Amino acid sequence: MPQIIDHNSEWYKFISKHYEKGDIYNGVFYYSKEICKFFIPKIKTDRNWITVNTPTHGFDHSIVFIHNNRRTEQLYDWLKGFKDLILVCGVPSTMQKVAHLGTPIYLPLSVDVEEVEKYKAEKTREEAFAGRLPKLIGNRIPNNCDIIGGISREMMLERMARYKKIYAVGRTAIEAKILGCEIGVYDDYFPDPNVWKILDSRDAVKILQKELDKVEGLK
Repeated sequence: MPQIIDHNSEWYKFISKHYEKGDIYNGVFYYSKEICKFFIPKIKTDRNWITVNTPTHGFDHSIVFIHNNRRTEQLYDWLKGFKDLILVCGVPSTMQKVAHLGTPIYLPLSVDVEEVEKYKAEKTREEAFAGRLPKLIGNRIPNNCDIIGGISREMMLERMARYKKIYAVGRTAIEAKILGCEIGVYDDYFPDPNVWKILDSRDAVKILQKELDKVEGLK
């Protein structure tokens, strides 16, 4: 049976308590939940799974999801201690940063579209930033922009749905698109909001399986 390190790992909770200042319910946490729900049960592989960043805690012959696209080398250097890794990257440029650690593959970020659609609502407000509050450091949003952060994903979706425009990146931006929001740019690292395409996790499973089969030399 494959071994799994995910958001339920005590080591992840320990790291998050210190690194995320107690906020384990961040984007990594929710993405890991969907990986465990949609990907791991469906993907045909004998590899182990690492769905969160847990320095020094891992396995050889694993599928590792890379979540940080800025400080990638710094945060994932610990993977050098493990062999035969497949590194799943949600941003193409990140693949180059981890190529020395294993075999990188590109898998566009995905969400549970059916779940997000439940939160659609009438637009009664103008614009807001949505995401982890530390992301605002060094970036810019309009002075009159509301801020949605520090709350559960469910509460965030409910609030985002009311806005015409959402400043967000990554899976949050994809969720905002599903909710019918315009995506605003606040991070120079991601200047084009069109890079965030709506992809259902159920379809992303098929893409990942195809990429894994290429790596393993299967047809």
